[in-house]
Amino acid sequence: MLSVYGRRPAAVVVEPVASALLKVGLSPNAITVAGTVLTIAVAVILIPSGHLVWAAVLSGFFAATDMIDGTMARLRGGGTKYGATLDATCDRITDGALFSAITWWLVYSYEASQPLVAASLVVLVCSQVISYVKARGEASGFTMVGGLIERPERLIIGLVGIGLHGMGVPYAVDVAVWILAVGSIFTVVQRLYMASRSPLAGQLSAPPAGSQEASAQDTQK
Repeated sequence: MLSVYGRRPAAVVVEPVASALLKVGLSPNAITVAGTVLTIAVAVILIPSGHLVWAAVLSGFFAATDMIDGTMARLRGGGTKYGATLDATCDRITDGALFSAITWWLVYSYEASQPLVAASLVVLVCSQVISYVKARGEASGFTMVGGLIERPERLIIGLVGIGLHGMGVPYAVDVAVWILAVGSIFTVVQRLYMASRSPLAGQLSAPPAGSQEASAQDTQK
């Protein structure tokens, strides 16, 4: 939801930063890679070691580069197809690293119950599936806009949960993980429903390249 409604208010802060980075010669792709590396480093070092408040603050700060690189590309006249692919790939890696680190901490430091660990694993898997459903749907020509738990909500809820726990708020992580688990499952179903309601949903998909050749080879066998 925030990806739809939250970008315009954030632009007041993001656009001056993006413009300044362009003036010093940095490219959107460089910011994408730098933000990804720093976010992963913070997550896999600080969360397992129990420095949850710093992990939440720094992860949130570096994750904000996801808005900056996109704004930089727009200010330059539009992003490239490679830049969009790089950005999407880095987002998936970052999400995986963050929730893997949280799951690691739950198991080895928090001594979490099995249901809570399972819920965290659900978040880890669904964070990838939610994005994949949108990407695959858009590749098929569907309009896939919005969703209950998208990447901004996932990061905010997860980081606020570990940050509050680090400040001594009991069960903050538990609540955050369960909200994300339930909300993420709902979002997967929600996006599949969006796809099913598209006017293009009933069209036959084109066979993958090389499938006819493979079928011919199978027939010969």
